[in-house]
Amino acid sequence: MKRKTEIPTMAVTTDGVPQGEARERALLASVAARDRKAMTELYRLYHSRLFKFAFRMSRSHATADELVNDIMLTVWRKADSFAGRSKVSTWVLGIAYRQTLRRITKRQINIAPEVELDELPGEERVNLEKRDWILDGLDRLPAAQQLTVVLVFYVGLSYEEIADISNCPVNTVKTRMFHARRKLKAHLEQAEQA
Repeated sequence: MKRKTEIPTMAVTTDGVPQGEARERALLASVAARDRKAMTELYRLYHSRLFKFAFRMSRSHATADELVNDIMLTVWRKADSFAGRSKVSTWVLGIAYRQTLRRITKRQINIAPEVELDELPGEERVNLEKRDWILDGLDRLPAAQQLTVVLVFYVGLSYEEIADISNCPVNTVKTRMFHARRKLKAHLEQAEQA
C-alpha cells in the first residue's frame, strides 16, 4: 500500500505573503523607524548570504566583511525607501549587486589568492591552480558578467531573480551569462594549452 506523501505548505499571512517574507518586511519597517534591534536581526539574517556573495567576488575575508558592512549600512540608511514591489531579499541583494559592481568597476576589490601555492602538496596545488585559472578568467570578464556568474553559480539565484536585482530584462541576464561562459571556456582552453 502506497503512502500518501504530504507536500509541506508554506505558511502565509492573510494577505497571501509568505510568513518569512512578512517577517522580513516587518523587520525592514522597524529598521526604517531606526530600531537597532531589528537591524541586528536583519543583519544576522542576511550576513551569511551577503558574505558568501562578497567573498566569491573579492576572495578576501577582510574585503567581504567590509562589503557586508557597507551593504547593511546602506540598508540602514535607505530602509524607508523600500517600496514593497519586490521581496526584501531582492532589494537587499540589489544593493549588494550595485555596490559590488561599483567596486569591481573601480577595481577596489583585492583579487589575490589567500593561499601560497608553494605551501601545498602536489594534488592540492594542481586543484588550486585550476581554481586560480577559473578565478583569473572570471576576473577578466566585464563586471556585469562577473556578477551574473557569481549570482548564478555561487549564490544560486535564478535568471529572473538576477534580473530583478540588477534592474534589467531577463534576456539581458541570459546574454551576459552566454558571453561569460563563452569567454571562460576560451580562457580555460588557453590555460590547458599553456
